[in-house]
Amino acid sequence: MPPLDLTADEVLTTTRAVRRRLDLDRPVERTLIEECLRLAAQAPTGRNRQRWDFVLVTDPARRAALADLYRLGLTRPRQRVVRDGVDRGDPVRGRRIAESAQYLFDHLHEVPVLLVPCIRVRDRHENASHVGQANTWGSILPAVWQFMLAARSRGLGTAWTTPHLHYEREAAELLSIPYETVLQAALIPVAHTIGTDFRAGPRTEVDETAHWDTW
Repeated sequence: MPPLDLTADEVLTTTRAVRRRLDLDRPVERTLIEECLRLAAQAPTGRNRQRWDFVLVTDPARRAALADLYRLGLTRPRQRVVRDGVDRGDPVRGRRIAESAQYLFDHLHEVPVLLVPCIRVRDRHENASHVGQANTWGSILPAVWQFMLAARSRGLGTAWTTPHLHYEREAAELLSIPYETVLQAALIPVAHTIGTDFRAGPRTEVDETAHWDTW
């Protein structure tokens, strides 16, 4: 499948978190995923260590089990997630997002490919400090975002999710991921989209968020 006829700016501004418009019936070609992974591997990474690994889950039974861990993370989380920070979003749009999140909750096991991006560490303690976290996540997030951009340009939809991380050890056992030396970063559904006409989302004006020289 050739890439969509989109400029770089269009890809950057229309790569949305796709939930309701994931095509649950159409298989995703392995060659498309591999193309996206090759582009993801061009992302910058700390000291060019390339510590990333990508687990692609296509087996229906494993997808269902992983989706169950995602649901457990939402309904019975093991850690408290603080949500009292800045919120510049539109409350009306927030309700639509909640509805679309419910759709993903109900149908995640039906998504053709579930991607679990991972990063290798010496041990889990190296990620304890703020600096350690910045170094670690800064070496996997750019690659995952490049995968998501590449997916968008090929008519695939994605969404960054993290609830399954409440049950990361169980997910590691399910997927044979070495728990002590490999951190899971997210769980990303990947599917063809129903239509490709995504638009730029409403965002806060740059003048409200840009701080020049001082805060």
